[in-house]
Amino acid sequence: MQARTEEEDPSLSNEESSFQYRGDLTEVALPEILFTIDRFQVPGVMEATRGETVKRVFVREGNVVHATSSDLVDSLGHYLERNGLLGQDDVERAMAERERAQKRLGVLLIEMGLLSPAQVYDAIRKQTEGVVWSLFDWPDGRVTFKIGGFRQPEAVRIQLPMRQVILHGIESSPNAKSLVARLGRKETVFERCDRTEDLIETALDGDQMRLLELVDGRRSLFDVCTQGPRGVAENGKLLYAFQVLQLIRRYEAPASPPPLDESTGAIRIRFKTPSPKPDA
Repeated sequence: MQARTEEEDPSLSNEESSFQYRGDLTEVALPEILFTIDRFQVPGVMEATRGETVKRVFVREGNVVHATSSDLVDSLGHYLERNGLLGQDDVERAMAERERAQKRLGVLLIEMGLLSPAQVYDAIRKQTEGVVWSLFDWPDGRVTFKIGGFRQPEAVRIQLPMRQVILHGIESSPNAKSLVARLGRKETVFERCDRTEDLIETALDGDQMRLLELVDGRRSLFDVCTQGPRGVAENGKLLYAFQVLQLIRRYEAPASPPPLDESTGAIRIRFKTPSPKPDA
C-alpha cells in the first residue's frame, strides 16, 4: 500500500521521459546526488528503492515540493499519531471517512474539527521532511532521477529549498564516521569558496557560521573538528555538508617559486645536460 505525504500522488506528465541519472548509494552518497540535481535546476522525480520500499522525491525550481513513500510508517496518519497530534481512534475515524468521502486527509481533518489549517500545513510539511530525511539513513539502495514535469493535483504546496534539505539531512544522519571519512585524512586542509548568496539560501545559523569561519586554508580537518562549536562528530558532519554544498574545498598549496641567485637577485634555472659519452 502506498503511503503519501499528502493524499494525491503526483505523476510525470511525460511517461516516456528517459532516466537522466541512475546510481547506487554504496558508490555515490545521497547528498552528492541531490546537489547535482540542484545544480542543473531541472524538474523531475528522484526515486530511491531499497528492498520492497520505494520513496520518491519531487523537485521543481530548486525545491523539494512533494515526497511519497511505500512505507506506512511515513504516512500522514502515522505521523500525526506518533507525534501526539491525534489519538489512534481519531486517526482511524478520519481514515475511514476518507475512504467513504474520497477526500484528502488534510481536508477531512479540518472539516472534522480535529486540527486547524495551520496544524495540517505544519504536519504535512514535517511529514514531507521526514520522508526525505529518512533517505539519508540508507546505507545502500538504488537511485534514479527522471527529468520532466509532473502533475500534483490539488496537493498542498510545500517548498523545501534543496540546499537546506542537504544540510539538515546530513546533520540528522546517524552515521557520522562514514561521512567524515569522505573529507579525507585528519591532516587535510580546507579553504572557503562560498558566496554570500549561498550562505543566505542555505540559512546557516550561528554555530554553523562559526565552524565555517574556522576554515582558513591553514587549520587541518582535525583542528577544525576539535575547535568547532559542537562535538567532533557533529562538526565533521557539518564540514562534509559544506564540502557537498561547495562552501569549502580542499586547499592546494601553491608551488614553490624557483630559487633566487643571492648575488644578483635573478632566478636561477638549472638545466640538465646529457653526460658525455665515453670514448669508443
